[in-house]
Amino acid sequence: MINHQSLVHDGAIRARDRVKWRQLVKRVEAMPGPKPETLELSESARQELEGLEARHTTGQQKAQRARIILKAAEGKNHAQIGKELKVSIDMARLWRRRWLELQPIALDDLSVEERLEDLPRPGAPSQITADQLCQIEQMACQAPEQAGRPISQWTSREIADELMRRGIIARISPRHAARLLKKGASSRT
Repeated sequence: MINHQSLVHDGAIRARDRVKWRQLVKRVEAMPGPKPETLELSESARQELEGLEARHTTGQQKAQRARIILKAAEGKNHAQIGKELKVSIDMARLWRRRWLELQPIALDDLSVEERLEDLPRPGAPSQITADQLCQIEQMACQAPEQAGRPISQWTSREIADELMRRGIIARISPRHAARLLKKGASSRT
């Protein structure tokens, strides 16, 4: 056992003690820990993951998760995955576990991309229905002149006022109306 006091001499580590320190670190890193569950991928799942990882339109989070699953399928443990991909061990563990939990579900029922999505966050459910969202988008696609507004382009305040005037929504702030329209426009495929 190395005495840490003997390693430090006048605030510096002596050369021979640096060698002992490196050997100790190597032994600690090589110590076996609990082996993570093996993850096996079908050829189609592997190809989809590799495609997601390489596609330029894939979000960075999904691409990172795909890399984690591919490394886990290579037989790497959480520490190795974390070191290679510069992610935490907990993140590697989380996505391996989540993939294994979803593995019994057929790829036809739950695609590879859907498996890599975040779980729904807790919170109050939306109070705006899908029908109301459709009406909001339909109204925003109309020219303001058709609604009797003396403007040439919708503003968030005008949209909120018009939504309440038409009775689509009882109360809505201009900011929330703008967020709904922005979210609706970005989620279209």
